[in-house]
Amino acid sequence: MSDEISFDEFKKMDLRTATILAAEPVAGKDKLFRLSIDIGEESPRTIVSGLRPLYSVEQLVGRQIIVVSNLAARKIAGIESKGMLLAVGDGVTILSLVGLDKPMPNGLSVE
Repeated sequence: MSDEISFDEFKKMDLRTATILAAEPVAGKDKLFRLSIDIGEESPRTIVSGLRPLYSVEQLVGRQIIVVSNLAARKIAGIESKGMLLAVGDGVTILSLVGLDKPMPNGLSVE
């Protein structure tokens, strides 16, 4: 387990609903996809994620997920990633995406 954080620290994270619009393998990287996601903003965002061992492009496109929308942008494999999707893992491997059980508009705040 990780260190405890305060509720005020937790509230700093902006968790939003999003839909994966496109997924493409990152050349030369066995684990990475470049995802285009709709988070309810004017234009889609790019998120780079290590989902290739688990999901095909067809399994990802159209899927609704939860993202951390206010994470500072970071270059991953030379691609600027603007956010992070939530996934379940065992500390070594991603096991499953965190998603929604029914369709929701993109950009809703997770409460």
